[in-house]
Amino acid sequence: MRHFEDSAVLLGRLFIAMLFVAGFVQKLGDPGPATELLAMRGWPGWLIWPATVFNLVAAVALILGILVRPVALLLAVYCAVTSYFHFQPEDPWQISIFVKNWAIVGGCLVLAAHGAGRWRLHPGRGGLS
Repeated sequence: MRHFEDSAVLLGRLFIAMLFVAGFVQKLGDPGPATELLAMRGWPGWLIWPATVFNLVAAVALILGILVRPVALLLAVYCAVTSYFHFQPEDPWQISIFVKNWAIVGGCLVLAAHGAGRWRLHPGRGGLS
């Protein structure tokens, strides 16, 4: 059973990380749509660049299993905040993204609570893995 748990945690980390790798690629390749979402809520467009870097750094941390607990907690907060930009009840696609963001918040909170599992690059110290 331990092998299943280790595999599930690793796959969960990788699947969540893929979302943030895709976010990095999308924002880097075509920042316009995300910048528009920021502007619609009155936020400065330059915030797209720290968000882009955060997406990549957080994804790499999840993939490698480095500092998973604090990174997952930060990702949960990030997804909760970014869900605000997708709350557009008149647009079913944006509402779908809004709901998915909250599902990702849940997955990140589980990772924050349970950590990286045994299969990670860094064994972690002080309970931060």
